Amino acid sequence: MDATPEAIGATQGPTTRFVLASGSPRRLALLQQIGIEPDSLLPADIDETPRKAEPPRELARRLARTKLAAAEAALHHQDQKIPTWLLAADTVVAVGRRVLPKAEGPDEAADCLRLLSGRPHRVFTAICLLSPNGRRERIVETRVRFKRLSGRDIQGYLASGEWRGKAGGYAIQGLAGAFVVKLVGSYSAVVGLPLYETMSLLDGEGYPVRAGWGSLA
Repeated sequence: MDATPEAIGATQGPTTRFVLASGSPRRLALLQQIGIEPDSLLPADIDETPRKAEPPRELARRLARTKLAAAEAALHHQDQKIPTWLLAADTVVAVGRRVLPKAEGPDEAADCLRLLSGRPHRVFTAICLLSPNGRRERIVETRVRFKRLSGRDIQGYLASGEWRGKAGGYAIQGLAGAFVVKLVGSYSAVVGLPLYETMSLLDGEGYPVRAGWGSLA
């Protein structure tokens, strides 16, 4: 009896593999928004401390490269015969040359919010891609300006808990979206992954970015 196409596909297994070197639910959701479902997640536990006098742009680039390298090393223990695309990213929020932390406590978040109040800041998101054809990277800079925050704004936002673990002490896709007076650049990059640049890199490196679009209809 001849095998059915479904049976043939099942025995052949996957023909490509996409790995996201991140445990961020925001980055995963952004990829899913454009129809890409990672085959696996490989979050990297790295030291994200800025070096002395390190510019924010270079910090984002270095951290994304470091995450990529850590995930690449982990992949060496897996099947190397499957063509693999590995994506890493990092987002840095800065006021001038000052890098704002990923807020872990309310006092740290409050300091960030007071610094961002009524003034512009920049968000740098670096993406690094390892494909069967080599390595590519992009850095996206987005300029954001907050309204002048009142004490009620800051206290209310701290009570929400949305700031926890977020670069600059805020999540633009949540309540803090109401603080944004102006944004020039990529909204999705501020969330954590610039979708246009990510899709362009993957498409240019031969990943079937539109393969899952038919299932979304």
